[in-house]
Amino acid sequence: MELRSERAADPHGSMHSETGGLPGEHAGRSRNPLVKITGLAWLEFEKPDLARAERFLADFGFVVADRSPQALVLRGHWAGTPSLVVRRGTGSRFAGPAFAADTRADLERLARATDTRVTPHRGGFAVELADPSGIPVRVVYGVPELTALPERHPLPLNVGAQPVRANATQRPARRAAQIERLGHVVFGTTRFRAALDWYLDTLGMIVSDFLYLDGQRERGPVMAFMRCDLGSVPSDHHTLAMGLQPRTGYVHSAYQLTDLDEVAAAGEYLRERGHRHSWGIGRHIQGSQIFDYWRDPDRLMFEHYTDGDLFDCSLEPGWAPMSVSGLSQWGPKATAEFTGAREPGVLLAAIKALADKDNEIDFAALRGLVKAMAS
Repeated sequence: MELRSERAADPHGSMHSETGGLPGEHAGRSRNPLVKITGLAWLEFEKPDLARAERFLADFGFVVADRSPQALVLRGHWAGTPSLVVRRGTGSRFAGPAFAADTRADLERLARATDTRVTPHRGGFAVELADPSGIPVRVVYGVPELTALPERHPLPLNVGAQPVRANATQRPARRAAQIERLGHVVFGTTRFRAALDWYLDTLGMIVSDFLYLDGQRERGPVMAFMRCDLGSVPSDHHTLAMGLQPRTGYVHSAYQLTDLDEVAAAGEYLRERGHRHSWGIGRHIQGSQIFDYWRDPDRLMFEHYTDGDLFDCSLEPGWAPMSVSGLSQWGPKATAEFTGAREPGVLLAAIKALADKDNEIDFAALRGLVKAMAS
């Protein structure tokens, strides 16, 4: 991986994190990536009860695109591939992301470099990989896209000295959200550095923001918010975020809504339907999204968001210390329900991670992570 040189400058100053990188720190991009993915196509899950899963996901705002006894395919309102593929399984688990390749030639290049094959998949083609954490990763091309569905336009707001609405009221409906699209997914991993370099070197992602443990910056970053490199075309601040944790796996996924009213009204609807709130409403720092987090009946976490940052390839990574209070600019304090601090098995996972020498978890890392969760 490329390291930042003495001459490298931070072109954005302090636009999204407190500082830029220091000389010799991780540059947040690969000099010569194998391919450059163009986006997150969909996420795959397994659930033992598809009807139960569908009830939450429909209340959350997804539209059913296809349903069979063995699989449920859900979509947002924008044109594109489905957002979720939920297959029947023996338990509830995340089965991996699918990223979009730019060309069929990119799939061929991936297959040659990773000793895999290009195979037919959902009407297009795919290469099946696994990142260094063991998370399954599918890269796809040519999968037929769904046409757009009608949706509510953003509400006109009377702000400043030029109001745009007269003799008309605002009455946003309290109903299931109209999800526009899948935005990003977040993983935890015990092998952060190896996984980070894999996503940069193999899939061509670039880092928007790094977080490091307070007082331990010399050990390098422990969380990265990564975007797709679309050159001069701005892309989401992060399509994938990944952090060092005592256990590897899914943390949450996020879905774009049209405006703040949609986030708030949809949250009231979910609350009335008896679903479990996790954290929000607030505005993030890294990415700037207005957010609201919920958990499904199996405790998997899903986020509604709106108004996220978009960066082109010119911005270098920001750097900031990791802390729970640093996750939002405004809003309620982050909850243990969100951080997972009270999740069953956390202590056991930490003990197992310490015993496993083939990862980055040590006592210093655990102390730093505990400190971050309390700060």
